[in-house]
Amino acid sequence: MKKDLNFIGKSKIFFGISLAIIVIGLICNIIFGATLDIQFKGGTIANYGFVGDIDQEALKDAIQTATPEHQVSFTITQDIMNNTEDAQAYTVSIQFSGNESISSDVLSGITDTLTEKFPDNNFTYQETSSVEAAMGVKFLLKCLTAVAIASVLMVIYVTIRFKRIGGLSAGVMALVALFHDVAMIYFMYVIFRMPIDSSFIAVVLMIIGYSLNDTIVIYDRVREERRLAGPRADIADVFNHSASAVMGRTIATSITTLVAIGTVYVVAAIFNLTSVQAFALPMMIGIVSGCYSSLCIAGPLWVLWNKRGKKNAEAAPQKA
Repeated sequence: MKKDLNFIGKSKIFFGISLAIIVIGLICNIIFGATLDIQFKGGTIANYGFVGDIDQEALKDAIQTATPEHQVSFTITQDIMNNTEDAQAYTVSIQFSGNESISSDVLSGITDTLTEKFPDNNFTYQETSSVEAAMGVKFLLKCLTAVAIASVLMVIYVTIRFKRIGGLSAGVMALVALFHDVAMIYFMYVIFRMPIDSSFIAVVLMIIGYSLNDTIVIYDRVREERRLAGPRADIADVFNHSASAVMGRTIATSITTLVAIGTVYVVAAIFNLTSVQAFALPMMIGIVSGCYSSLCIAGPLWVLWNKRGKKNAEAAPQKA
């Protein structure tokens, strides 16, 4: 018979690892801070198309020379639809922060500078889009509201479905695990200096669902094992046996998903699709964190909650 892993006995180690990562993330957040994308903080994006390879440092200097009064940043993505047999096509998105609109003279100056500095790359102006700061804040609040509502609904679902094993405790600890995963994704954005945009919200919502699914699989097995073992069985042993039984499936599912997302990331890196990379990388971090939190955070916390509740219930008559 296969020996069960002692998840509860090693819970302090698991909690220590998570706390250490959170502390490192908080330190990085204090030092570097979080970077909001223009769609959240407001600004203007001007897109230019070009072909062939280019020196990004020279491009940065050229753009800054053409816009001395503005703080700008840019990203380059491959334009697969406009590739030719002789050269690959790209789009450079120049981002201007702030509420001031960008005049046509500034855009014309950028076009002239890029054409002069890089005559072989055939720079052409494509389009401009603007987002007001107030609209960006409203959009961010709506996204955060969506995350909060999704989290609450998931906790309610877990509480109702697993009421036989302490539904409220199961729901609350599942929520703690979800916060853990969201924190891991957020700190990854901070450490890698990635701007927080709509992809961040999409990743968070997907990882919340993915992590909760892993937690539900474990809870479901705990409910079945507790029914078979009886009410007098030690809850820590029940969880260790349940988690050990589903661990192989959980890890295999996570690895399969990681391989798929990793493939997407590699292809995006090859074709310089930065928007896809910005989605795939945090997804991989979130998948690992979701698998870890379901096995090593939510379950052990649920056991501690129920053990403490049992001790308090046993001590209450004695005090009376």
